[in-house]
Amino acid sequence: MAALRYAYFPGCVAKGSAREVEDAMRAVVKALDIELVEMHGASCCGAGVMKQANHKLQLTLNARTFAQAEAMGLDVLTPCATCQGNMYEDLALLLEDEKLRAEINDVLERTCGMRFEGELRMRHLLQVVVEDVGLDVLRDRVVNPIDFPVAGYYGVPMLQDGAAGDDDPMNPRYFDDLLVAMGSTSVSYDGATRSVGFPGLLGRERTAMLQTAEVLSEAKQEGALVMATACPLSHFNLDVYQVKAKKVSGRDTALPVVHLPELMAFSLGLLTERYAQLRTRALVMGA
Repeated sequence: MAALRYAYFPGCVAKGSAREVEDAMRAVVKALDIELVEMHGASCCGAGVMKQANHKLQLTLNARTFAQAEAMGLDVLTPCATCQGNMYEDLALLLEDEKLRAEINDVLERTCGMRFEGELRMRHLLQVVVEDVGLDVLRDRVVNPIDFPVAGYYGVPMLQDGAAGDDDPMNPRYFDDLLVAMGSTSVSYDGATRSVGFPGLLGRERTAMLQTAEVLSEAKQEGALVMATACPLSHFNLDVYQVKAKKVSGRDTALPVVHLPELMAFSLGLLTERYAQLRTRALVMGA
C-alpha cells in the first residue's frame, strides 16, 4: 500500500476534454508511491461560476465532496488550481460560519445522509509533491531531466491567502523549486501569478485574450521554451487560444504548453513518446 493516500478530485476537465491530465496523474502518483482513492459520484466544484447564480448550491455540492473525503479520513487532492482554490474558499467559509455550516449540513443529512465537519484539507498536486512527498524524493526518481527552460504557471485561485499551503501566496516558490528538482531551468516572470481571464473568456473574450497574450509573451521573452500549467482551465486560454490571443494583441504567443502532471511524468521516465514530441518542438521553436 502507498505511504501517502488522498481522496482524489480530478476535476471535470481531467475527466473530459483534457484526458491527458488524468493519464499523467495516474502515471505520476504510481511513480511517487501515492494512492488516489476515488470519490464516486463527486460533483463539479462549480469553478467559481456556479456561485454567481446560487452560492448555496455550490457550497452544498462541495460540502458533500468534503464529507466523502472525511468519511475516509483523507485530505482531498486535485491537479486543478481552479478546483483547489474554489473548494478551499468554500471550505474556509463553511468552517468560519457556524450558522451556514449547520444549514448546509441540514441539506446534506436530508438528501444524502451525510454530514460535513471540516476535518480535512484541500490540496493541489504541486503542494503535495513539495510538502508531503519531498523534492529530494522527486529528484532521486528523475529519469529524464527536463533540459530546457520552463515557465511555470500557477492559476490564481490556488494563490489566495490560505490556499497556497506552506508556500508564500505573494511570492510563491513551489513551482520554481519543482522545476529545478526535475532538472529544468525555471523561468522567472511576473505572469506566473497573473490571471489569464478564465472564466471571463465566456463574456469578455478580448480582455481574456489580452491577459493570455501578456502571460505567454512575457514567459517567452524571459527565455521559456515551454510553459507548464497547474490549472487545466487556464490551460485552455494558454494553449488552445494562442492564435486568437496573438491576433487580438499583436504579441508573440507561440509557446508549447503542457500540464504540470505531464511534465512530471516526462521527468520520471513515463509517457516517453509525448515527451520526445514536446522536447523536439521546444528546441525547434527556440532555435
